[in-house]
This record gives sequence, C-alpha cells and structure tokens, in this order.
Amino acid sequence: MRDDRYEISDDPARVDAALVHHWLSTDAYWALGRPRAVQDAAIAASLNFGAYDRETGTQVACARVVTDHATFAWLCDVYVTPAARGRGLATALATTARDHVEGLGVRLVLLATHDAHGVYKKVGFTPLAEPGHWMSYGL
Repeated sequence: MRDDRYEISDDPARVDAALVHHWLSTDAYWALGRPRAVQDAAIAASLNFGAYDRETGTQVACARVVTDHATFAWLCDVYVTPAARGRGLATALATTARDHVEGLGVRLVLLATHDAHGVYKKVGFTPLAEPGHWMSYGL
C-alpha cells in the first residue's frame, strides 16, 4: 500500500530536471554518467511522472514513458530516492504510467529491469512470452 504522504503527478512543469538528472546519473545502474543534456532531451520527449511530498512539494521519485501515444510504450527511468523507498512509490508510479497509456489506447508496454521484477509483477507486467522474437540494437 502506498504512503499517502506522497502524491503522484504527470504535470511536466513539476519535474525537477536537475534533481532527476542527479539521481539517475549518480545512483541508477542503467543511467550512471548520463549527461545532463541527454537527460533533458529524454524528459522533453517523454511522458513524465513524479512522486512529491505533499507537505514540502519536494520530488522524491520519477518515472518516464517513451510512447507513440497510440500503440506502444516503454516504461523507464523509474527511480525512488533512498529515503522514500519501501512506501509503494515505484508501484504507484508504474501503475499510474500504465493506466495513463492504456487511456491513450496503447496495448503494449515494455520495460527492462535487473532487480525490480516483483514491483512490476504487482502492476501486471510479465516476462516476454516469446523473447526469441525480440531483437535489439545498441551502439
């Protein structure tokens, strides 16, 4: 169950881009060393969700969705500050993002994780049914 001390918002004006960049580039295994310009471009081209302390307004977590707003979405950059972990915020962010893109008509949402399978399973994510059908390209 999520701690009611926090609220989830998809208002892009509330995202603290400098803070999100700091979190991801220094503490998230998938984004270590990510340049600020790259993070800012990613935020600008995505749907962004944040968790905020109701009392102070401070952002304590984030999630980002890359989508075509019609058929496909990629949930990424889900991060909760150490002080706010264990309060259901990652699950709440993933649920909010999932529900948002479902409302757009999106029927496929993917994500990648090394260590949070349990969080995403609660939201309905499952391993790929046919992983051999998928390919990737990375530089």
